[in-house]
Amino acid sequence: MPAVLWFRRDLRLSDLPALLAAAAGEGSDADVLACYVLDPRLEASGGPRRLQYLYDALRDLREQLDGRLVVTRGDPVTRVPALAAAVDATAVHVSDDFSPFGRRRDDAVRAALGGVDLVATGSPYLVSPGRVAKSDGTPYKVFTPYYEAWRRHGWRASAESGAGSVRWIGPAEVPGRPDLADIPDAGVELEFPAGERAARRQWEKFVADGLAGYAEDRNRPDLDASSRMSAHLKFGTIHPRTLAADLGRGTGPQAYLRELAFRDFYASVLHEWPHSAWRNWNRSFDAIEVDDGPEARRAFQAWRDGRTGFPIVDAGMRQLRETGFMHNRVRMIVASFLVKDLHLPWQWGARWFLEQLVDGDMASNQHGWQWAAGCGTDAAPYFRVFNPTTQGAKFDPSGDYIRRWIPELADEALVADVHKMGESRPAGYPAPMVDHAEERAESLRRYGAIR
Repeated sequence: MPAVLWFRRDLRLSDLPALLAAAAGEGSDADVLACYVLDPRLEASGGPRRLQYLYDALRDLREQLDGRLVVTRGDPVTRVPALAAAVDATAVHVSDDFSPFGRRRDDAVRAALGGVDLVATGSPYLVSPGRVAKSDGTPYKVFTPYYEAWRRHGWRASAESGAGSVRWIGPAEVPGRPDLADIPDAGVELEFPAGERAARRQWEKFVADGLAGYAEDRNRPDLDASSRMSAHLKFGTIHPRTLAADLGRGTGPQAYLRELAFRDFYASVLHEWPHSAWRNWNRSFDAIEVDDGPEARRAFQAWRDGRTGFPIVDAGMRQLRETGFMHNRVRMIVASFLVKDLHLPWQWGARWFLEQLVDGDMASNQHGWQWAAGCGTDAAPYFRVFNPTTQGAKFDPSGDYIRRWIPELADEALVADVHKMGESRPAGYPAPMVDHAEERAESLRRYGAIR
């Protein structure tokens, strides 16, 4: 009997345990219908670049399957059971989803399937949420002990799956062709190509050219030192196991492995504390004073537009707006500026990031923001307030990153040092919108009031 393989955040064919589970469940001559459901709720919440990546990755997957990918639009609660019924499937196979939204959706689909099993195998993580816990069974709240336990736990070897693992049922073979949809286009251009084959090429390039120096260079936005794998991991066009298999014992590879552990840690935090998607993980921060009203909205707009007068902040925000990506160190700097210099809610920044980022991931994004705001697990101490000027000088010493994204500062004849301009700023580039020393003191006062 046929099976359905419902793709979600696993838009690949290699190292896909759910594909092998579908094959094993139906025998050596398994017939499998590959499908993706365009959920209007997710399309409404996804920014244009993230949607463009999704659509391009779906096209890549469809090409690898020689067109045998069924795409439908609607609520998975109705669309998945309809497809299962159309091919008389005995099971629907998926990669497990641990997000609050994914859990609710899958519970609803499972109930709607009736006698057809929803079988979850594997996940988007090296170690799935819930697998690593303290000796008393409670979840970790601090990264370092989690990381140590995570490494001891280990992970499975890559799954040997591929396009030839099963016989795929094409759209023309689905009786009635129930509500099939075309793969849309968001109409935006991505900085890097999407899909499984692009992910493989990008990873191979990084391993060859950037992995060895990753520990030393990863905080430098002026260098091409990022792996640029975050969007590929977000959509599962490559599995972190595939990456981990190439990571040896050197400082660069081990620094990269630690970043993969952070990704698993934040997924675990969101799974254990679903309220932390949009509310403070540390509920004592519910009482902190934040600004609101017209002046706060104007400040937020200046931050969004990269018009704060602090070059490293503005460069990051303009890179985000123009490309849908921002270097991780700069993400920390601009987040600290929003919450501790402008005293605005971290949720405002998190929402803007999710709208703009190609790699926007609920767990990593929200908890990265809460780290900066001091209200999350393993958060930055309340008294750590990044000085954007010294951060810029430290991590972009020559100013190359700033000059790339701020044309007003590109001419070295007019601006010899982008970190020490003072009042001698070129026309068109604003003066600093706040006094950092004063706002740091104000931030500490507000944090002190809730301690």
